[in-house]
Amino acid sequence: MSTLSQRIRTWSANHSEAAKPPFESEVGKEQDQSQVVHDMQLEATQQAKLFDAQIHKLKKERRFFAKARFLFPLGILLGILLGFILIQPSDFQDIHSNLLLLMEEYDISLRIPDIDLSRVELEWRRFRSNIPEVWKLNNDGREFKVGEAMKARGLTAHYPIVLIPGIVSTGLESWSTSPEYRPFFREKLWGGFNMVSQVIFNREKWISAMMLDPVTGLDPPGVKIRAVEGVGAASSFMTGYWLWSKIVENLAVVNYDTNNLHLAPYDWRLSMWNLEERDGYFSKLKATIEGFKKRQGKKAIIAAHSMGSTVMLYFFKWVESPEHGGGGSHWVENHIESYISIAGTHLGVAKAMAAFLSGEMKDTVEMNPAGAYVLERFFSRKERQKLFCSWAGSASMWIKGGADVWGDANWAPDDDPGSSHTHGELIAFRQAAMPLSAHDITQPTRNMTADDASTWILERTPSTFQKMIWANYSFGIERNERVLKKNALDPRKWSNPLEVQLPNAPSMKIICVYGHGKETERSYWYAHGPHDHEESFVEVEPSTCTEPTDKCKHTLRPPLDSSFFRANWIDSDYTQETTTPKVRNGVKMGEGDGTVSLLSLGAMCVEGWKRPRWNPGGIKVTTVELPHQPAPNIPRGGANTSDHVDILGSTGLNELILKVATGVGHEVEDNFVSRIREFAQQVRWD
Repeated sequence: MSTLSQRIRTWSANHSEAAKPPFESEVGKEQDQSQVVHDMQLEATQQAKLFDAQIHKLKKERRFFAKARFLFPLGILLGILLGFILIQPSDFQDIHSNLLLLMEEYDISLRIPDIDLSRVELEWRRFRSNIPEVWKLNNDGREFKVGEAMKARGLTAHYPIVLIPGIVSTGLESWSTSPEYRPFFREKLWGGFNMVSQVIFNREKWISAMMLDPVTGLDPPGVKIRAVEGVGAASSFMTGYWLWSKIVENLAVVNYDTNNLHLAPYDWRLSMWNLEERDGYFSKLKATIEGFKKRQGKKAIIAAHSMGSTVMLYFFKWVESPEHGGGGSHWVENHIESYISIAGTHLGVAKAMAAFLSGEMKDTVEMNPAGAYVLERFFSRKERQKLFCSWAGSASMWIKGGADVWGDANWAPDDDPGSSHTHGELIAFRQAAMPLSAHDITQPTRNMTADDASTWILERTPSTFQKMIWANYSFGIERNERVLKKNALDPRKWSNPLEVQLPNAPSMKIICVYGHGKETERSYWYAHGPHDHEESFVEVEPSTCTEPTDKCKHTLRPPLDSSFFRANWIDSDYTQETTTPKVRNGVKMGEGDGTVSLLSLGAMCVEGWKRPRWNPGGIKVTTVELPHQPAPNIPRGGANTSDHVDILGSTGLNELILKVATGVGHEVEDNFVSRIREFAQQVRWD
């Protein structure tokens, strides 16, 4: 009973509470909530005022020149000023044609009236002539100074001189008359402002024009690209970026002109064989040198830069061959006084291997992430690799000598003591950069020496590229003198100094001059991911190739489906500056001139060509190393730079060339600033 009365009382109490009007029970709660909201609003207002005060304080503290209203207009002004400093008067005439080309590319139908810019060009020439020399970024006051010093000594032109440029210093222009290529007829597609505009606004057409036919190695249908002729062809790569111009200027001071100075440009995309086959390049070079000898009664000086040194080595054998130049064994002795190799790619370039494998090199992987993203979206690795693999000429810079020159898994001639990793492993793998699929049973790729890497790279290139390699080049080392003499009749060997002998020209002098002291890519850390299908590399039939004939077929691909290969790329995420050698963005750094490794630059000069096996005529070989000592306040390093390209403007090189050309070449003596003699002695020559 008591329990029942308790339940009744409880129910009554609850019922009476529920019977109260809702507003009476919630009025207190609403008042509390209103107070909380009011307090929060007050706090937010105070915080906003405090934040505004801090911002105002920062604005007051920040100086005017750090504000966007100052920096943005300043950037625009500096950009316009830089553009006007670098623009040449002749560029005004190209503005109209380039604008029309841009409109045609984007199908803009707007008629632009012809504007006569000759008056603007005239005024611009007058304005530029009044600008002090120090403000012209493409000049720094060194023009003519070396020549004037030589002239003050009473020296003048003595021997005629022929300049053989490299890749960067040889301009290419379009002679295509097919409708799709007419807009840039006689325009530079390699070098000059027009090249930049074509790559940016007309990329697909530029690539199709610059790419060679993969089967013939010649111009594809409807396209005709030729080397720009004349001294001006290699004076500058583009406005403000000089190449041979300083050498030409100084030679002119001591009485050189087009009567005794010749620049022999070439289409560096072509194989050595096709240079003669299509352009008659070596025949014209032979005729030019013979013409100098006939008119002036003196032998010629040859100065070749970079890839030009490989071209010249090929020429030595071509001109002697009875089936080619027909000059005989005494032609070089009778026609060439001295040969100057400037930053010569004698034993190849490591970056060429990376370019053929993955379309990369140090210059691309060291870009900041934003730049790398733009480059990959605009001009991908696969596109670059495909373009490189059509240029048979650049394959002449494939590294030569294999493990005997470049080292093996335990050793390399240019390894530093206590190195944590050897340069002998040209391509090494740190780890898989992407997880492999469950059904992928392929083992991770092992580290590779130069020999292994050469085979591995060829397996990942089109069969047309493989055929081109085997039909035009050889990259080994030959020690048998009988075979070396026999190789004088095999054009595949002529671009490899380890497989042919120098001409029997005892009175000719060879001078190797190159820079040292700039970190240079020597070997690589690569990353790999899952198998990737590359449509552009699908082949019709795999086969083998042993002789450079039309019947020659391609090197056999691996037994797996040849269109599937694991994706590989330079491991740009790996940087380790404290190890030896240094690793920067997946590139192992060594010694050299910033582009070519020290071994390639100097090993043949200080050791290989000192041996009768490769130098039967006993040609005197002098090696001059120029230390890289750039001036920090000059854009391209100034008079003491020894960068691979900028060395063309260095005082040391200009003095050397003028001494040889004016007849005092005996003043040039060996000069070493590196350990090249130590490195060269460790190469397995025997």
